[in-house]
Amino acid sequence: MIGAGLIGGSLMRAAEKAGRPVWGVSASAGTAAEAHSDGFEVTTDTDDALHRAAAADALVVLAVPLPALPDVLRRVDAVAPTCRLTDAVSVKVATADAISRFAPRARYVGGHPMAGTAESGWGAGNADLFVDAAWVVAADDELDKEVWADVAELAWACGARVVPAAADEHDLAVAKVSHLPHLLAAVLAAVGAAGEDDLALSLAASSFADGTRVAGTRPELVLAMCEGNRDALLAAVDDALGRMGAMRGALASTGGLAATVKAGHAGRQRWAATRDPQAVRITGRETFAQLRDLGRRGDVAVGWKR
Repeated sequence: MIGAGLIGGSLMRAAEKAGRPVWGVSASAGTAAEAHSDGFEVTTDTDDALHRAAAADALVVLAVPLPALPDVLRRVDAVAPTCRLTDAVSVKVATADAISRFAPRARYVGGHPMAGTAESGWGAGNADLFVDAAWVVAADDELDKEVWADVAELAWACGARVVPAAADEHDLAVAKVSHLPHLLAAVLAAVGAAGEDDLALSLAASSFADGTRVAGTRPELVLAMCEGNRDALLAAVDDALGRMGAMRGALASTGGLAATVKAGHAGRQRWAATRDPQAVRITGRETFAQLRDLGRRGDVAVGWKR
């Protein structure tokens, strides 16, 4: 595991809980010390961890922010150039591009566990963070099927449900349901805090708290994922602005908000209906096109069909 923050630390805990040997590296000596005190093998020596991974043919997981990838991938290419490689980065096209540039020989299959909190750091990690969570495993045609199976098995070992998706389709989807909400939360928090007194904030209750929860995330993490998904996020922002503009026009002209509120309610109900997806066991003989179709249907893969 390269990176031992919230996601990397939770992955280490979950893998260890599932009985898998796991070790990691962190750029922070303090984080490494915290992990070591909790009984995990985490150092600050990236090369040493990668040498060990190469010797064991271990699956290497990148759990670092997008801007940190070039430096990390240069070490991967130098020390374990043909390793089995996946990641937990929240954008897939930019990550795949970085790997093609800096570690082109790695056997890479992208991943993205759709779980997290507004907290960060090793101490925020939780072995059960991924239980019942969707875990995207890239399903582009050129990928290595054996490594795809390795990544899927890691997700299942952590209690997650695998959602196969093309890298570009993943980025468009998370722009709508992950990255745009961060920006909307930032706007809502800024509007709520605007003004010279704290009357509005003193009256804020659950709707404001729920709507701004992710605004508590460290700004550098939000910037890394949102700016790294610029093109897809622009499309989602344009959609949101169009809807906001139509809502404002209706409010100004007729005082009516029914179209916006009803569309939002319908969207929320449709989301709620996806909370119980069709669980599918796969054979391993499916084509990537068939796996992508599984993800588009809203189904999830929960293991191998025996």
